[in-house]
Amino acid sequence: MRNIAITGAGGRMGRALIEALASIDGVQLTAAVEHSASIHIGADAGELAGLGRNNILVVDSVLEVVGIFDTLIDFSVPESTFNNAQICQQHDKNLVIGTTGLTPDQLQSVHSASKTVSICMASNFSTGVNLCFKLAEIAALALGDDADIEISEAHHKYKIDAPSGTALSLGKSVANALGRDLDDVAVYGREGLTGARDPKSIGFSSVRAGDIVGDHTVLFAADGERVEIVHKASSRAAFARGAVRASKWLEGRGPGMFDMQDVLGFK
Repeated sequence: MRNIAITGAGGRMGRALIEALASIDGVQLTAAVEHSASIHIGADAGELAGLGRNNILVVDSVLEVVGIFDTLIDFSVPESTFNNAQICQQHDKNLVIGTTGLTPDQLQSVHSASKTVSICMASNFSTGVNLCFKLAEIAALALGDDADIEISEAHHKYKIDAPSGTALSLGKSVANALGRDLDDVAVYGREGLTGARDPKSIGFSSVRAGDIVGDHTVLFAADGERVEIVHKASSRAAFARGAVRASKWLEGRGPGMFDMQDVLGFK
């Protein structure tokens, strides 16, 4: 039985993780963490997720519970993930990261930690989304430079980064397949007299509204035809179950930096 701790226990994703851990064999929730100012400090984690009392009280520091978990699942904010990666490295704990929007320096710190512990980091842990990464790569290879490529995404109004990490990962899948550097060809929104489209560009657009869990579309538009790869999430359960699957996959894996494509055997 693998002992799992989660961060952001009081948030939407945290509650989905608590529920997933209660329903999947071979894992159990042993610790739940929130930021120090959270109103959920001291709350029962099971009650937060609507499952009934499980006697796991939410604490305000990973360090407080570092002795009672094997793997930390971290869906939080970049600064917290940066700190938690260092804690996991120091205490030899596996780490599953779903946080997006990390700075280059923060990412470098995470990669450094992976030299001594197992880390699975992904912009999206949904099996369906990760299939879309592969399908986007295949479509790009098949269509080559004949199609214009646009990536659109929509999320709830509380999401703080744009484009989403998943949209950027889709862009990287396409760019890598075409031998392009995404940093050179990405176009983030358009306004005014933009001129004709650069045929090698990859466009991104974002919507933030209501309670949208997550919609992503990759459009390949060629003369006379269009191909769209679409994924729509109706709940966070798919992300939570994927993250738990990744935590189980890391068991005995040894140090390294992995992603959900590794977990699903797509690499």
